[in-house]
Amino acid sequence: MTDETCQRERWSGWRLAAERALYGPGGFYLRPEGPAGHFRTSVHASPLFAGAVARLLTEVADRLGTGEVDLVDVGAGRGELLAGVLAAVPEGLAVRAYGVERAPRPAGLDARITWTDRVPEGVRGLLFANEWLDNVPVDVAQPDEAGAVRYVEVRADGAERPGAEVTGADARWLERWWPPLAPGERAELGRPRDEAWAAAVSCLAAGTAVAVDYGHVRASRPPFGTLTGFRDGREVAPVPDGSCDVTAHVAMDACGAAAGGGSLVTQREALRGLGVTGERPPLSLASADPGAYVRALASAGEAAELTARGGLGDFLWLRHDV
Repeated sequence: MTDETCQRERWSGWRLAAERALYGPGGFYLRPEGPAGHFRTSVHASPLFAGAVARLLTEVADRLGTGEVDLVDVGAGRGELLAGVLAAVPEGLAVRAYGVERAPRPAGLDARITWTDRVPEGVRGLLFANEWLDNVPVDVAQPDEAGAVRYVEVRADGAERPGAEVTGADARWLERWWPPLAPGERAELGRPRDEAWAAAVSCLAAGTAVAVDYGHVRASRPPFGTLTGFRDGREVAPVPDGSCDVTAHVAMDACGAAAGGGSLVTQREALRGLGVTGERPPLSLASADPGAYVRALASAGEAAELTARGGLGDFLWLRHDV
């Protein structure tokens, strides 16, 4: 039996399987095309998103009373958000930019951006994580016929079977953060995400940390979980063979508590507070300045996508101020 065959037939929990599939040799997130080659985030939807983050960075600098500030993008993809923010910040604000990503530094990236695989210590400014936590792998749990909650094991071809009973820290997390599971229901055990976010926030000496993701809170946990895959712009079965993204919604309230609290709002609320409203320009502008009207109308359309109910606007922003 070849090593490749052994790998395909190996059973493990979803956390280990997703870790190998996303970040192991030849993993999905280490491919040259990056995440943008397979799905569209707020960063790719419109430059208005980077502009809003630039305004938030400026607000943080003002609150700290400094003209020199750190910007740390956790889960930086290929540096698209950092490039957009650096282009949008006002003159006179000096930005030390860091892209935190497990993939190699992209070719042609702005020389002002430091590329690293870990969050730097002592950050003074804005730590921003857009759609990072959903790709921190987690295990999946499901009750068996007797009611015992067990880990779900998976092979590289996506086949599943029940594994060991959930005990210890994962059982305590499940009891605190997830409603009791009925037969057939599933839960994603978010403890690794709590730990990852708490560790990132601990690197912030002064300023603001923000995590943006599609998520839920205890009162609205999805009874059958949210584990899924994405490839080439389409949702697909979550097969942990490196051919697709493997992702699940984030228990944002648990992440917030692990990092000491924080506030939670929708992206719609957060962006409107940063000037992204989606309001259409007045019709009078069409006759006074047709070109400006067309540009403003296009901008309003992009803003509407970023703040839309049932879409990007329902993403949650978890914010911690230090």
